[in-house]
Amino acid sequence: MTLHWKLVIDTTDPHSQADFWAEALGYDVEDNSALIERLLGIGAVPIEQTVDSHGRRAWLDLIAVRHPDDPFDADTGVGQGRRILFQRVPETKAGKNRIHLDVHVGEGRRAAEVARLEGLGATLLYEANVPGGVWVTMSDPEGNEFCVQ
Repeated sequence: MTLHWKLVIDTTDPHSQADFWAEALGYDVEDNSALIERLLGIGAVPIEQTVDSHGRRAWLDLIAVRHPDDPFDADTGVGQGRRILFQRVPETKAGKNRIHLDVHVGEGRRAAEVARLEGLGATLLYEANVPGGVWVTMSDPEGNEFCVQ
């Protein structure tokens, strides 16, 4: 049996993180507005648990990005493929990540991609050139490390 999964990242600002990663990866920010509007309409959730994002109703404390080519549930907007969910937590990041993304950009494109990501708000941490490979380690706007290969 194969299991469906998503990567979940704790954050203090899920919507800005989703916007950064959607732009960084070329992903789509999920549109859960139809589900949220239905739940608001029947009184199942209070309006305070939602926020306006990109001109549509979204969950205040979580938002996901998904690969644009992967399937999604049209009734809920939830992706059914490659997906990253950002959930609000009260504390800021502390220490080094125990898991991180490697972004593969292809031969000869690393420097341009690093510059593009810096323009989106990422920070270059260091460049590695070792017998096992060459990559750049960066951090997203909340300090989560990722590598550009």
